[in-house]
Amino acid sequence: MALTMLDKKAAQTDRTEWPSEIKAEFEHESRKHNGCVGTELLSETEKVRVWIIRLKPGERVGFHRHVLNYFWTSVNGGRGRQHLMDGSTVEHNYQPGETRHESYGPGEYKVHDLENLGDRDMIFNTIEFLDSPNKPLPVPDKIRMASR
Repeated sequence: MALTMLDKKAAQTDRTEWPSEIKAEFEHESRKHNGCVGTELLSETEKVRVWIIRLKPGERVGFHRHVLNYFWTSVNGGRGRQHLMDGSTVEHNYQPGETRHESYGPGEYKVHDLENLGDRDMIFNTIEFLDSPNKPLPVPDKIRMASR
């Protein structure tokens, strides 16, 4: 059976109020949905989008919205912090090869960010399925990998 984030226990959970800059960024995403679920879109077909997230220590990918069914795999493990749309902040440890599957019904979504708390690069691959119940969000050309 495929594991989801509901099956993953947070290393730490915090319900204190977010800093003002995080709250402002979250509000901005609620008005202008960000469908960039990675730092770079590596490949796209009529069926899938293949993303990579590469974060150096201390780097953060901002709030983004998941509307498509997808899975992610941690390439090299690490420790990360996420601000979740329920107002909580969680920290997770990731193992190399760890994979989680997420799915959404019509109108369902998840918004979160990700910050690398570790002392080395943190790398994830994310695969989105375009035949999901929700319409894909647009992706700006600057996020698409340059043709090789």
